Formats: sequence, C-alpha cells, structure tokens
Amino acid sequence: MQPIQLFELASNQAHWLSVRQNVVAGNIANANTPGFVAMDIQPFEAVLDTVSSGRMAATHPMHFSEDRMRGAVGTADAGENTDVSPSGNSVSLEQELVKAGEVRHAFELNTGLVKSFHRMMLMTVRK
Repeated sequence: MQPIQLFELASNQAHWLSVRQNVVAGNIANANTPGFVAMDIQPFEAVLDTVSSGRMAATHPMHFSEDRMRGAVGTADAGENTDVSPSGNSVSLEQELVKAGEVRHAFELNTGLVKSFHRMMLMTVRK
C-alpha cells in the first residue's frame, strides 16, 4: 500500500481545474462564433488514472508539464442537450456558466483541504 500524497493530488486537481476553466472560458468567448463546437474536458478521475500511471520526463522533478492534460480536452458530449444554432454553434451559455461555477466550487474545496492539512502538519511539528 502506497501512502496518499495529498499535496501532489491537490496540485494535479488544481492543474486540471485550471485547464477546465480555460476550456469553459474559450467556449464562452466563442459563443457567437459560427460553426464553433463546444469543448469539454474528461472527468478528473479519468485524467488522474492516466497521469498517475505514466509520468512524463522532465528536466527537474518540480517542473510541470503542460502537455499532461492536453489529451483530456475534447468536444462536448452530445448527451448534454446542447442545441446547435443555425450557424452551427453548439455553445450553451447556461451550461458553460454552470461548469464555471463547478470549477470555482472545486477550487475552493481543494484549497480548503490543502489549508487544513497544512495546518494539521504544522501543529504536529510544533509539539
């Protein structure tokens, strides 16, 4: 059994959330672009499985690789009830704003957990 690396897990989720926020912002920015297809990102659990199993090579162990989440971005699922406008655009502003709210909530939860864990670690060192 391997120990749970909470800080590494939180860092991976924060990176995933920033990629998702970037995709959502791009969808909102292109809401009026004719022919634009809404994009979405794989769930964090699916990305975590691929990131954990095979680490990419880096020049220093503390470097982040921007490409490790690149394969997670794809077109939005057809099952999301997205209507395609006559111009061929499939962006639903309501759904994108819901996704943005989910990202914000997940960021708050992530930072709250890291902050609590950090405080707990500091308390154990003080004693």
